[in-house]
Amino acid sequence: MALSHRPFSLALASALLALLLGGATQAAEIVGGREARPHSRPYMASLQLRGTRGSHFCGGILIHPSFVLTAAQCLQNTPHNLVNVVLGAHKLQEPEPTQQEFSVAQVFQDGYNAEKDLNDVLLIQLSRPATLNAFIATVQLPQQDQPVPHGTQCLAMGWGRLDTHGPLARVLQELNVTVVTFLCRQHNICTFVPQRRAGMCFGDGGGPLICDGVVQGLHSFMIKGCASRQYPDFFARVALYVDWIHSTLRRVGAEDSPR
Repeated sequence: MALSHRPFSLALASALLALLLGGATQAAEIVGGREARPHSRPYMASLQLRGTRGSHFCGGILIHPSFVLTAAQCLQNTPHNLVNVVLGAHKLQEPEPTQQEFSVAQVFQDGYNAEKDLNDVLLIQLSRPATLNAFIATVQLPQQDQPVPHGTQCLAMGWGRLDTHGPLARVLQELNVTVVTFLCRQHNICTFVPQRRAGMCFGDGGGPLICDGVVQGLHSFMIKGCASRQYPDFFARVALYVDWIHSTLRRVGAEDSPR
């Protein structure tokens, strides 16, 4: 079902989406992806339960040496003092000399509404600044309100499940996806993989959507399970929150702005 520009069609699609959101599922792992080249995505972060190696539950992205951006749903029911953030990882189950581990100093939301899956963004301030190097680097933010047109080719990634009932990925997965508008909402970016079963899954929540080297989305939710082939994957649209991100960093006295 493609959205048209006619008001009736848009209203009908919005009503249908509202019904479908009753079956929305927060994201976790990638279905039908491929292993990323080790450490080729140095901005990628893994959120894990403290004291348990490899207990990954969400992704995130490094936007500043002291700040990771993720989905608000990731810490909705988990106290941030129980969370560690791991940077520089490829294999989560094994210690890697490239990895740096942090606790969470504080978190910042921007009006997250869990019932409607709105404003699903969260800034995590790390316990100390990350040491940037070839394996750990910040990602480029979009311009405020920057559009991402239908048909844009992007890259999604995460350590989520390999299928709805499958295991978590042992190494970082990535997937080429296409931006679509059918069943999407203005505050989301939606993606689809045509002609085959592939998409986001449980554990990919908070992971990035990278388009032309810029982070345009954070994975938020799916409808009717992983890679259903009927519904797109929904990402929080990062471009709506860039001014808020910069304002938050200034408020806490971060000296450097994200790129």
